[in-house]
Amino acid sequence: MAVNAKKIAVYVLVVFALYVIITDPAKAADYVQIAFEGISDAATAVGDFMTWLANGGE
Repeated sequence: MAVNAKKIAVYVLVVFALYVIITDPAKAADYVQIAFEGISDAATAVGDFMTWLANGGE
């Protein structure tokens, strides 16, 4: 049951992404930029945390 739900969720996500890209490419580009900024911020936070740990948590 969980596998079917996962397949359906992925299918819906792909269809939504294609719909947004086809109907409004500028908005789709904004969504991609927001996603990459989020990933970049998360990676920066992990790097800062690892640096903090390497310095003994000070």
